[in-house]
Order: sequence, then C-alpha cells, then structure tokens
Amino acid sequence: MPMSTPPRHSGAVLALALAAGLGAAAAPAWAGAPPAPATAGVDIPYEEFTLPNGLRVVVHTDRKAPIVAVNIWYHVGSKDEPLGRSGFAHLFEHLMFQASENHDGEYFAPFKRVGATDQNGTTSTDRTNYFQNVPTTALDTALWMESDRMGHLLGAVTRAALDEQRGVVQNEKRQGENQPYGQAWTRLMKALYPEGHPYSHSVIGSMNDLDAATLDDVHQWFRAWYGPNNAVLVLAGDIDLATAKEKVAKYFGHIPAGPDMAQPAVDVARRTESTRETMHDKVPQARIYRVWNVAQVGDPDLERLQLLAQVLGGSRSSRLDARLLHRDQLVDSISAGTYVKQLGSNFIVIANVRQGVDPAKVEAVIDEEIDRLLAEGPTADELERARTVFRAGFIRGIERIGGFGGKADTLAECAVYAGDPGCFRESLRIIGTSTVAQVQSAGRAWLGGGDHTLVILPGARTPLAEDPTVTPAPWSLPEVDARYVVQPSAVDRSLGVPLPEEFPELTFPEVERATLGNGTTVVLARRTGVPVVQLRYQFPGAGYSADAGGSAGTAGFTMGMLDEGAAGLGALEFADRAEALGAQLGAGAGLDAGTVWLSSLKSELEPSLAMFADMLRRPDFARAEIERVRATWIANIAQEKARPQTAALRVLPPLLYGEGHPYAMPFTGSGTEASIAALDRDDLVAFHQARIRPEGATLVVVGDTRLAEILPLLEKHLGDWSGSGQAAAAAPAIPAVARPAAARVFLIDQPGAVQASIYAGQLVPPTTDEGAVRFDIANGVLGGDFTARLNMNLREDKHWSYGVRSGASPALGQRPWLASAPVQIDRTADAMAEMRREIAAFAGGEAPPTVEEVERIRAINTLSLPGAYETAASVASTIAGNVLYGRPDDYVLRRKAEIEGMTREQVAEAAKSFDAGALTWVVVGDLSEIEAPVRALGFGEVTVLDADGRPVARQR
Repeated sequence: MPMSTPPRHSGAVLALALAAGLGAAAAPAWAGAPPAPATAGVDIPYEEFTLPNGLRVVVHTDRKAPIVAVNIWYHVGSKDEPLGRSGFAHLFEHLMFQASENHDGEYFAPFKRVGATDQNGTTSTDRTNYFQNVPTTALDTALWMESDRMGHLLGAVTRAALDEQRGVVQNEKRQGENQPYGQAWTRLMKALYPEGHPYSHSVIGSMNDLDAATLDDVHQWFRAWYGPNNAVLVLAGDIDLATAKEKVAKYFGHIPAGPDMAQPAVDVARRTESTRETMHDKVPQARIYRVWNVAQVGDPDLERLQLLAQVLGGSRSSRLDARLLHRDQLVDSISAGTYVKQLGSNFIVIANVRQGVDPAKVEAVIDEEIDRLLAEGPTADELERARTVFRAGFIRGIERIGGFGGKADTLAECAVYAGDPGCFRESLRIIGTSTVAQVQSAGRAWLGGGDHTLVILPGARTPLAEDPTVTPAPWSLPEVDARYVVQPSAVDRSLGVPLPEEFPELTFPEVERATLGNGTTVVLARRTGVPVVQLRYQFPGAGYSADAGGSAGTAGFTMGMLDEGAAGLGALEFADRAEALGAQLGAGAGLDAGTVWLSSLKSELEPSLAMFADMLRRPDFARAEIERVRATWIANIAQEKARPQTAALRVLPPLLYGEGHPYAMPFTGSGTEASIAALDRDDLVAFHQARIRPEGATLVVVGDTRLAEILPLLEKHLGDWSGSGQAAAAAPAIPAVARPAAARVFLIDQPGAVQASIYAGQLVPPTTDEGAVRFDIANGVLGGDFTARLNMNLREDKHWSYGVRSGASPALGQRPWLASAPVQIDRTADAMAEMRREIAAFAGGEAPPTVEEVERIRAINTLSLPGAYETAASVASTIAGNVLYGRPDDYVLRRKAEIEGMTREQVAEAAKSFDAGALTWVVVGDLSEIEAPVRALGFGEVTVLDADGRPVARQR
C-alpha cells in the first residue's frame, strides 16, 4: 500500500556516488546510449534513452523469469515543500494511487487482475517512487496506468479524493507516532536542521498543513513536479531496448513536459556545537540517539563513513557491540549506520539501554569507542570484513529485479541523484579501494563534533505540538523549456486500460532428492541468477508448540542461541568469521518446526558450510552468553508489550486456544519474562539433543550449485552427524478446540494512545485441510488484500485507518485467523461495528462474494506466480512448506489449478467458516477513550486485561 519511508539505512545497501552534477537535466537523446562499462566483479548492465519530452528511460535485461519491473522515480520529496505545504509530496503519493481521468477506481485494481507483485509507492525527503513487477504480457497494462497518472490525473483529483487521502495520511501519521519512540525522528530533524532548512520538517508533514491543503494547492503541486522531464523510468527484467523504446514512446511520448524545477542547493548543515535533549515516552527502556550531519550523497566520504559505521556498530561483532553488549553488558542492542540523503546525510548511533543502567554511562562508552576509532582508525582486518559485508549485500540485492532495493531501484536512484544509472559502480569502487587512512580521515572530518543526542526515558508521553498553520507564499511556476516536445498520441484512452489475454506459464524449479548418511533428506533446486547458495535445515517438532508442558519460549531461545558461539568459537569470533566469508547464518522457530539457515557466497561455500555444521552440531551454549542473551530477550518482551500490535499478539493465543494448548503462547514465540528467567543451560542442551536431530529432518538447498557438487560437501560436514543424548522427541499432538459459544471482547490499556489496535480472531481448519485453499480465497475477498472489503471500507471509504488486513497463519493444527485494524481512537467502536457487519454479511450470505471479487482474488493468487518465485529464498520457503505439510513437489501447480477452477459458489460456501457471533476481540488503546463506547456495542462479555493477559479489576 502507499506509504512513506524514512531515509534508507545504508549499512546494508551501498550508497550512491555522484558522477554528474546534482539536479542537472539529462539532455534529450532519443537514440539509445550504448551499455555502460562494468567496473566491478558484479554488475547491472543497462541501456538508456530519453524521450523528446524529457522522460529518461533505463533498460536492464534479465530473462530469468517472465516478469518486468516497472519503477518510476519523480525527483520530488519533502525537501521541496515550501513553508505551509509540509506533507504535500507524501500526500500526493497517496493521491496518485486514486483514480485518473481515464481510469475510474482504485489504481491497484487493474494490477490485481494481471498478477502484479512487489507493488508500492514511497516518499522520502528527496524523491517519490512507484514500482510494480508485472508478467511480461501485462507490460502494456502497467505503462498505460503509469502514464495515465503522469499525464491525465488532475481531472480526477477532486475535493472528495483529497479529503479521503488526507484522512488516510493523518491516520498513517497517528499510527507511526503511536509506536514506542515514534516521535523521535520528528524531534531529531528539528534539532539537527535550522528552521527553514529543507530537512527540518518530517516527510509526513504537520496535521495543520494537511488540514489546510486546498484543491488548488495540490493541483499546482502536481503541475510543478510530476512532468516526464522530472522523472526516470526503469524497465528491468524480461524486456529489451527495442521493445522499451516502442512501448514507452507509445504511452508516454504525448505527455507535455513540466517546468524544470530547481533542486535545493546542497546544505549539509554542519554543526559546530554538540547539543542534547531529553524526552519521555511510554517506553519500556531508555534509548539513546546520537546523530551527526555528514556528507551528501555523491561525496566519497559518505562511502567511507559507511565503512566506518560498519566497523563501529554495523555488525554483531562491531566495536560497540563487543564493548557495550558483550563485555560491559550495558545495552540490549546498539547499532551505527548512515542515512543517505541528497542535501546532506546523517550518521547515527542508536542504543537501547539495559534496565537499571544509567544512560550517561552508555553515552560515555560510546564516546570512548568513537574517540578510539577516530584516533587509531580501523584495523586492516576490520576494514576488509566491512568491505566483504557490503559486497555480499550487493550481490544478494541484485537477485531481485524490482521492489525495495532491487536492480530497478538501484538504477533509478543513481539516475535521479547522480545523472548516471551506473553510479553504483563508483560506489563499489570506493568501498573496495578505500584505505584505513582514508576511512579514518573521513571519520575525523565529520564526527569530530557537532552531534546531537536525544535520550528518551520511560514516562508519560507528551504529544508533540503541531507546527502552526502558515499561509503559503504566492507560488508561480517557471515556463516550460521549449526544447521539450511531444509526440502525437498513439493510444485511444477512451478504450480503458489494456489487459492481456495471455499470461506466462508458471514454472517452478525441478527438484532433486538425496539422503545423507545421517538420515536427512536433501531437496535441491538449482538457481543460477546470482553466485549465492541458500540452505534451510528444517526440523519438525522443534517449533513453539514443543514448549507445551515446559517453559514458554524454550524453542525460540534455544534456536536463537545456536549462532552465539559454536565448536569453541565464541559469539564474537563466530560473527567475525561469518562476516569475513560474507555468509549469513541464523536459526529460528515457528509454530510447528525449527529452522537453521545459511546464505553463502558460491566462492566461499565450503568454509561457510563448515560453520553451518558447527552451529548445528556443536553449539556452545556458553553460560555467559546465555545470561547476556537472556537479559536482552527479556527486554525485548517488554518492548513487545509496549507496541500495540505485539501486545495484542501476545495475549490472543491463550484466548483462542485455551490454556495448556501447544499453540497457547505468544505468537512472537518469545515466552514470558518468568519462563525465560527460569531457563538454564541444561534446558537448552536437552531441547537441542531431543529436537535438533538429522534423522527425519529436511535440508533444502537452492542456488548456484548442483547435487553432484554439494552432496559430497554435505556428507563431509554433516553426513556422520547423529542424534545424541536422550531419544528424539515426538512432535507434539495438536488437539482440536471448539469455538466459543459467543463473542468475547478483551481490552488492554495503553494510556495516551492516539490509535486503537483492533484484532478479531477465530480458529479455522489446519493448512492441510482439503478446504484450506477455498478458505484462503474467501479470506482474500474479505480482508486478504488492499482491495478487499475490510480495507476498502475502513481505509478508502471511511478513512479511519491506514490499513486493514486479515489472514490465517499456516499451521499443522487449527490455524489462527486474525483481522487487524489500527484505527483513530475516536472511531474504535464504529470500526468494530463495521468489521463485524462486513464479516457477518459475508458469512451469512447477505453480501456473498461477487464474480468480480472472486476473479480478482483468483488473479492475485495465480497470475502473480511467475513473479512470486524470483528469489532463491522464496523457492526454498515453498519447498520447505511442501515438506512440512506433506505436499507433493508439484503442489504449486496443483494449487494454481484448484484456484483457476474454483467457482463463486465454492467461495461463498467457504465464507460460511467465518462466524461474526463467536469472534474473540482484543483491542489495545487508551481505555479512557475506548472502554465505554466498546462496552456499549454489546458484542459480548468485556474483560480488561493487563499486558500479560491477566484480568484487571475495574471500578466503573
């Protein structure tokens, strides 16, 4: 759905280096430019051309899947908003997801009919982007839609559309500020930048400015910024230059250019004095933010600061982690990174202070470690590990053609900010060649002073005052440059959006099987897109349900400890070794199974596999590490209770399943403070010996390898592994639970909350049930998609919420079905009434699924499949699911056929599974605002719970 995003964290993604002047307009060049030369070991080859109206187009061919990523960036963000118009860029991002002059209805609707994936839009300080992946045959659909909102929008931007999206955006703002620490960035930007600086206000803007926006204001804003000459369109995937030229000219060539709007001058706003402030919030622990204003995008120092941030606090074994988390144990988490921006970036350190520790003590250690790093510089080994992390991250990132951070995004970002789609190559070069002295010099130049420290302490939240309403200054637009010309219109838009009649066939990778000497089944699917191999070792019966009868959280805690030191390598040494290899290792648990995973560069497969085997076979479970992780784990439970969404998800399972059921634990899998405090090393060892065993397990391998190549390596490192100690534990039995006889309502108090988080839940048959797919399609109509009934009602019609969703999590036992709706606090009871009405009418047949709804959800679930398996991770996840739920290898094809043949009547029958009269409601919010209206609904017995799910006596 449309959303705003903060500046991206570049600790995991390479920053951009400018190869041309910021804001320079690309010269019209209809002829395609030759491919740019590659300068790194990994690359994104591309070609480009520019239409006569100024639209710059970049084309990257990748034939691995029959899909095309369509990614368009407009060079406008919150930095371009004048006084009194804050939030306009983000507001317009929402408005452009509405109807256009030639398409009446939600922008998403045609894309749902053609199986689009990875579709969204975002706004930052510096740009607005829109993207979607579509089947190759639906490229005309996407280009028609993108060009219609670029060239034919204003006639559809009515007062009603403005009011609707204004309400949605204001609820998005409330939702963000309602989170713990949710006011921090607004405070930081005001402190870091002087009044009037383009970055001194938030991307989402002030409520007052949003309320004051007029139709004329937003029309003028569109005319200024959304012309083709202020945009870059990237087409990546199953496409070539000739096709791109023909189709882009056809759909975009007639759109007139807009004025060439000046970009603000680079203004890092370097600070000479260190400043600080303290604020209070409804948070479980103190948090420290320390931020510096640093070099703008394109300055080589910014790349070097990213390397410095990686050494300082960007990894599990970084200096701040080693000192504050491992040695002194003063924090529960700490990180450092850069937020890359056009006019000036931010270098930031964030620390969650351990309970009972004086934040000043943590600040002093942060100062010591930064001073030491600047004085001595990173070691050669530290710098090389940081380089490897960045290179490995880039390789993994370019597996995806679209979406957040995919290849299309990288090319568009470079083209917008640098004027060169290939600027990532220079970024890679700087990362790869910067010396210790250069990294140290960049740190000294930018981090010597001028920082701002914000400390957030537990206490009563003081709402931030909104900026006062200011009448915007008169605004006249420059004349459009005569060099831009249009081509004759080649499309009769009165015919509506073109929809394909044919779609690519789904192809799921063939799998091969083998059995290791240790009894594990190996399932391999070969993917050669990037030189990476993914391994996923799945252990049935090692999920959260295994905690039944023991300590809640044992499965999650034990799995989380596997990579905290193994085979005599301590936690820090283990993390150092993984980073040096560019490997990612980890483990976790779900409801019914535990999983241990490895993502390895092909070039480092065997040493990475050796670490993977050590983690599986010989975890240390060192007592000192257990105590350190335990403290952080318990602090995270407190964080879960402070967040409205996770607070609800902690108390719901016992209410749905009943105490003592294997699934009756927090859906986060984290357990309780008491259960985690009671765990000892023997419990972890026992769980590992009983449930992390090779016999009966499955190892899924997906990536750039063959069975004949990897099987000998697996046998070498894992073939002689056998279960030890006690006998293997049987998977827990999951008993069926009857639904309650009547609806129940549970309230959790969060004083001062500006939103209420509503959850409605019930149990439905297991994933393995023969009717599960029909139920999932019925849920898709009700709440499983942006265009589903619940979201269209509460977000698009009423604009009481930023987004409403429903769905059932997969499970071997009865699945938990939940509908979730964060809503503005004064509409809590109204929203609950609307949700129940929608569910009851759908289930009872008063408002059965329509043919159109079923066709839309069918398309979403089938036509999107060619793009759904673009990555090795998605393939591995599907194979693992097939194994866990006993499905055949061709289940994806069988499921597709079942959905294609499904009738409206079958979906209507499946809708009867919903029971509005027996729902379990959990609502988290300020009881002084919501309790009386919710009780007045008369849904059923109302009980107030504390954050642990215990009833609270109320005096009324």
